[in-house]
Amino acid sequence: MPHPSPIQPVQLAKGNSLQTSGGQTSGMIRQNAFADKCDGICASRMLADAHTASAVHHHGAQDTVIFAVSGRGTITSEGGKHRVDLEPGDYCLIPAYAEHQEINDGDEQLVLAVFRSGRMPEVVNLSGWGGEPVDS
Repeated sequence: MPHPSPIQPVQLAKGNSLQTSGGQTSGMIRQNAFADKCDGICASRMLADAHTASAVHHHGAQDTVIFAVSGRGTITSEGGKHRVDLEPGDYCLIPAYAEHQEINDGDEQLVLAVFRSGRMPEVVNLSGWGGEPVDS
């Protein structure tokens, strides 16, 4: 199998140019940085205002790595029983199909960099823990 050309441009997504895009979950704003650009990975930014929480959701067959840029937040899983607290500089792995919820119960905005193992980010909002998919 041939390799891609070694002469390809490096691409830039300026943080101040990102717009709300892709699948959304109530309580959060997702902004794609790189989607549909290469096989196997996509990247976005997630913003959560103070005292907000996302709907319970998962990302289908995509594994997700989160990097906490600023603010503090929590990822809950296992029916809301397991909590992972994030502060700036922390990383978190959310396995494929893992139901979870992002929570910002702090007084400042939470900013997360999100990387998924798919060409386009997938979001499956649920009616609750163990619930049925709902329209986003």
